[in-house]
Amino acid sequence: NRCHRQMAEIAVDAIMSVADFDRKDVDFELIKVEGKVGGKMEDTMLIKGVIIDKDMSHPQMPKNIKDAKIAILTCPFEPPKPKTKHGLEVKSVEDYRKLREYELQKFETMVKQVKDTGANLVICQWGFDDEANHLLLQRKLPAVRWVGGPEIELIAIATGGRIVPRFEELTKEKLGTAGTVRELSFGTTKEKMLVIEDCNNSRAVTIFIRGGNKMIVEEGKRSIHDALCVIRNLVKDSRIVYGGGAPEISCSLAVAEAAKKISTLEQYAMKSFSEALESVPLALAENSGFAPIHTLADIKSRQIKEKNPRLGIDCLNKGTNDMKTQSVIETLSSKRAQILLAVQLTKMILKIDDVRGSADQV
Repeated sequence: NRCHRQMAEIAVDAIMSVADFDRKDVDFELIKVEGKVGGKMEDTMLIKGVIIDKDMSHPQMPKNIKDAKIAILTCPFEPPKPKTKHGLEVKSVEDYRKLREYELQKFETMVKQVKDTGANLVICQWGFDDEANHLLLQRKLPAVRWVGGPEIELIAIATGGRIVPRFEELTKEKLGTAGTVRELSFGTTKEKMLVIEDCNNSRAVTIFIRGGNKMIVEEGKRSIHDALCVIRNLVKDSRIVYGGGAPEISCSLAVAEAAKKISTLEQYAMKSFSEALESVPLALAENSGFAPIHTLADIKSRQIKEKNPRLGIDCLNKGTNDMKTQSVIETLSSKRAQILLAVQLTKMILKIDDVRGSADQV
């Protein structure tokens, strides 16, 4: 509740960045929600790019890279292993030297292949040993290792790069580009994360949630997801209704009015449906500490008298029942879904001819 406004703005900005307004759709794959314990909820931020829970493979590598050209590799920085199962015997110092030289030569070739494309950052799905790491540092080629599969894919989407499975296939055209790649460090915890910003495809965004403990971070993730879903509904259908039980009361009145014009037995079913719609404002009034029946009757009579379908339950005691003045709104698509689901459930129960209560059970 403390960061109400901030969280809402972050959710709206995130959806606006990734929404496809032509198709009226939102791809949730492009919104990554990350959380990290050890900060205030106010530190939550929206990053127009990707954030990964890794740091540079060597502490002396640069922590901030401008105009990054990123090589995205799914092959490890190590010499190729023999495919067949056989033993490699090193019988003399000379043999060992030759093997070491071969390994060093392979590392040199790999680093050269990456450098030749113009890359100034390597993101690798696998690890590499200390020798390769040291060589990368000497050749001034920052690298990140052990980056997971989903993150690699998201980085490729965001930076417009291609995932390269073999060093031989790496070309200049397959590199991803980003405005800045920087390392975030968190106070005294010495934890680090990498932020890839100003990407080629700015439609991939990350919401980075902070919190005092794990439970708060998880709660923040759930709340943000709910908010994103509400905004997604608005992108799909921008129509809204006012909240506070106002639409249910006006629907109830309209159904009751229509029921009077029907002379057959269906009239009673329609009246019952009209009464059922009143259960939402009744529950709202009861939960807000008002006398439910009195409050509902009062608002119903006012809706008829003033011909104002926006009047609902004043749950927060703001002094007005007009939901437009209070800015209490709901999406039409969710309201429609609620009523449809309730009707479907009722139909399902009516189809069952014998319902056994707990008293009947043996």
